Amino acid sequence: MAEKRMFARSIIDSDAFLTMPQSTQNLYFHLGMRADDDGFINNPRSIQRITGASDDDVKILCAKNFIIPFESGVIVIKHWRIHNCIQRDRYKPTAYADEMGRLAVKENKVYTMISQSDKI
Repeated sequence: MAEKRMFARSIIDSDAFLTMPQSTQNLYFHLGMRADDDGFINNPRSIQRITGASDDDVKILCAKNFIIPFESGVIVIKHWRIHNCIQRDRYKPTAYADEMGRLAVKENKVYTMISQSDKI
């Protein structure tokens, strides 16, 4: 995992982001700092506890579409590819291939869930 991460001002300066409680914003930044090179986090509950964030903070991030949760407990940062561009020689693919397989990347570089009907 990298030591440095970036956050796009187009995302963090948006009204959707700035109107969230500060505790929710703080959780988002901490999740982003600990994500793998594809934006996946396998321990969001631990990060939630470390930051003192509540379950409501996680629910807000989900409701406002800043993170995508999976049944496995893993989450992904929806705007990861807007925030970070990892050089090929430094990139390490995520260990969460099953979860990655359930995502598509839209033209605007945003992750989106592939619906079951799209797979058929």
